[in-house]
Amino acid sequence: MTAPRPDGTPSEALSRLAALHGVATSYQPSPDTTVTASATAVTRALAALGVDASTDEAARAALAVREQEIAERLLPPTVVGRGARPPEALAALPAGTRLEIRTEDGETRASAEDLPPGVHLLTATAPDGRTARAHLIVAPPRLPAAEGRSYGLLVQLYSLLSRRSWGMGDLADLGELAAWAGRALGAGFVQVNPLHAAVPGPPTDPSPYRPSSRRFPDPVHLRVEAVPEFAYVEDRARLHALLERAARLREAVLGKGELIDRDAVWEAKREALELVRTVPLGPGRAAALHAFRAEQGQALEDHATWYALAEAHGPDWRRWPATLRDPRSAETARAREELRDRVGFHSWLVWLTDAQLTAAQRAAREAGMPVGIVHDLAVGVHPTGADAWAQQDHFAPGMSVGAPPDAFNARGQDWGLPPWRPDRLAESGYAPFRDLLRGLFRYAGALRIDHVMGLFRLWWVPEGRPPTEGTYVRYDAEAMLAVLVLEASRAGALVIGEDLGTVEPGVRDALRDRGVYGTSVLWFERDWEGDRRPLPPERWRADCLATATTHDLPSTAARLTGEHVELRDRLGLLTRPLAEERAEAAADVREWRERLEELGLLTDEDAPDPAGEEAGIRAVYRYLLRTPARMVGVWLPDGVGDRRPQNLPGTWDQYPNWRLPVADAEGRPVSLEDLAASPRLRALADVLRAGAPPAP
Repeated sequence: MTAPRPDGTPSEALSRLAALHGVATSYQPSPDTTVTASATAVTRALAALGVDASTDEAARAALAVREQEIAERLLPPTVVGRGARPPEALAALPAGTRLEIRTEDGETRASAEDLPPGVHLLTATAPDGRTARAHLIVAPPRLPAAEGRSYGLLVQLYSLLSRRSWGMGDLADLGELAAWAGRALGAGFVQVNPLHAAVPGPPTDPSPYRPSSRRFPDPVHLRVEAVPEFAYVEDRARLHALLERAARLREAVLGKGELIDRDAVWEAKREALELVRTVPLGPGRAAALHAFRAEQGQALEDHATWYALAEAHGPDWRRWPATLRDPRSAETARAREELRDRVGFHSWLVWLTDAQLTAAQRAAREAGMPVGIVHDLAVGVHPTGADAWAQQDHFAPGMSVGAPPDAFNARGQDWGLPPWRPDRLAESGYAPFRDLLRGLFRYAGALRIDHVMGLFRLWWVPEGRPPTEGTYVRYDAEAMLAVLVLEASRAGALVIGEDLGTVEPGVRDALRDRGVYGTSVLWFERDWEGDRRPLPPERWRADCLATATTHDLPSTAARLTGEHVELRDRLGLLTRPLAEERAEAAADVREWRERLEELGLLTDEDAPDPAGEEAGIRAVYRYLLRTPARMVGVWLPDGVGDRRPQNLPGTWDQYPNWRLPVADAEGRPVSLEDLAASPRLRALADVLRAGAPPAP
C-alpha cells in the first residue's frame, strides 16, 4: 500500500484518474492564481462516484479499468445532437457501424440525420459485433430571444401579503399581482422565489433555496378559499374558527409588525385542507385528479409517500427504520399501502397547488404579459428531504455543494445540498433533470436557474470537512444545456441563468450561444479590466435580466443611504473597521451618482427627498433602461422604499431571513392592496413605462 504524497497533493495516477471522472485536482480563484486540491478531497469525490482511489495502488488499478472502458466503448451513455446536425459522437464510430434509433414517438430510424427534438434511444452495432445503447438527446440549436424588451417585478412571494392571505403571500396574491402589474403598469413579467416543497417542521427551514423537493411545489402557497370544494364544507363552525385564526396571523404581520410565521400558516391551512378534503370531488374533478396522478407517475407517488412517512417517522429519512430508507424496498411498499389515505392526501395537495400555479400564469398572460410568471430553480435539495430519499441513486453520498474561497469569502461556503452524480445522470439520459424541468415549465413563462454555473461544474465538499477542502466536479454541460433548451422550447419559455460571482471562462459564451440569458446587477457592472468605474450602459450585454439588486443584496434605498453597512455593523458581520466600510460604500455610491448625473438621469422633476434617495432609485432604473438588456427587473420593495434585505448571507438566527413582509421606508408592512395604491410605486412605474428606445 502506497502512502499519500507528503504534501497532501494528488499523485500522478490519482490526477489522471480524477481527470477521467471529471474531478478537478486544482482550480483558479482568479486568473493569475492556481490552487491545488487536496488528495483527500479528490479521493473522497471519486469515492462518491463509486471509484476506490484510497491508495496509489487502488488509484492505478481504477485508472487501468477506466482507460480500458473508454478505449472499448462505442458510445457514451448519453449522446447529444444539436438541431439537424448528427451528433459528433457518431463520427467516431467504426466504419460500417449500423444504427437503430427509436424516437420518442415510437418511430424506428436507421440514421441520426433530421431527427425530431426529443430524447431517443440509440443502438449502435459495430462490424465486429460490439453493441452499445445510449440515450440520444436532440435539442433545437438555441432558444429564441424574447420579442422586444420588457420590464417586470421581482418579489419574494411569502413577503407580499394581501388582506385575504393567511399570514404570508399565496398563489392567489401572485395572480392578483400579475393581473394588476400587467394591466395597470404594463409589466411583462413577475419573478418569484423558488416555490418548491419544503421539509416540514416545525421548525421549517424558511429558506426557499433548501427545499425538500424541487420537482413538486409547496402547498403552503395555496389559497384555501380558492379550492372549489371549500364552499361545500359542512362543518362551518370549525371552518369559521380557522378563518379567524388566519385573520389573526395576517394581522400579526401587517398590523403588529411580527415576523411571518410559516409554520403557523401551514398548520392553519393544513387543518382547513383536511376539512376541505372531506368534500367528495365531482366526477369531472375526480377524473382530473386521477389523470394528474397517472401523468406524474412514480415521481409523485414517491413524493407523497415521503411526506406520509415523514408524518409517522419525522422529516429526516436517514433516521427512519432501516427498511424504510430504501424507496424500493418491500417494507416501503407495505407502508405506502398502509398509509394510502395520507399518500392520497399529499398527492391531492400537489394537484391543487399545480392548478393554482397554472391559474397564476394564466392570469398573467391574460393581463397582457408576454412572459408572465418567472419561476426560480434552486441549485439543490435538502439532504433529509423527499428528493434525496426518492433519488438516492442519483446523489453523491457524503458530499455537499458549496463554493471555494474567493475574494469575498476566504472560508468558502457549504450550502448543505447533496449534488447529483454526473455519471448517474448520463446513464439515465438525464431523466431526473428532464422531469424536474418539465414539471416547472407546466406553469412558468420563464425559469431563472440559481447558480447556473452548476450546469458545468459544482464545488463538492466532503462531509465533515470545511469548504476550503473541497474540489470541483464537472458535469456534461453540453447534455445539461441540451435538456434545458429542449424542455424550455417545448414549453415556449425563456431561461435566465444567475451567473453572478466567479464564473469560469467560456461559461457565459456557452449560455449565450444556447439562448440562455444572464443576470446583470447594476452595482457589480464596472469596467473591471479598465478604469474600474461604473460600466457605461451601452456596454452592458443585451441577453440578460438587468436588475438593481437581488434577494441576497441590500435594497436600492439601503445602498444609496449606506444603511446596509450600519446593519452589518450592528450584527457584527464587518471584517474591517466601520469607518473603512462606510467610506468604501460611500465612494461606491458617489461614483454611481456621478455616472447618473453625467447621463442626466437625476432629473428636476423627481423633487428629491432630503436624502435624495427616492430620486436616486428612479435614476437607477432609468440607467437600467439605457442598457440594451432585453429584460429589466424591478425589486418590488424598491417601489415603496424598503430598507431591509430579505436575506442577509452569513447570518442564521441573528437576522430574520426569509420572514420579512414588504415594508415602506419607515419599516411599516405594506399589503398588496396598499402597494397597488402607492403613489411612490406608481411614480417609479411611470419611469419604467416611459423607458428608453427598445432593445435591438
